[in-house]
Amino acid sequence: QVQLVESGGGLVQAGGSLRLSCTASGSIFSINAMGWYRQASGKQRELVATITSGGYANYADSVKGRFAISRDMAKNTVFLQMNSLKPEDTAVYYCNADVVRTYSEGLRGYWGQGTQVTVSS
Repeated sequence: QVQLVESGGGLVQAGGSLRLSCTASGSIFSINAMGWYRQASGKQRELVATITSGGYANYADSVKGRFAISRDMAKNTVFLQMNSLKPEDTAVYYCNADVVRTYSEGLRGYWGQGTQVTVSS
């Protein structure tokens, strides 16, 4: 009922930049927050950045100062600007949204299918 579609991943050299985007669609009453997580091969999924509907952003220490999260709540879209990319940033990046569809269901999280980011040394 809720679909998240990510785009913007790709292959870049160390020091390069990428901009990811994610748009939520479907049966949505409201979105409390959206964010980005990543999972490297053989590693656990980790938080990259989140942003609330009010604009409060939170970043992992490993990306602070290099990545910037922003949103367009009117379009149910979140962006992740990634600068000064490092090989350690290589991972599948997943979009997440905390969504209220109905009063009976309440708040729950939804995930996109992920987009691959590969940074070569």
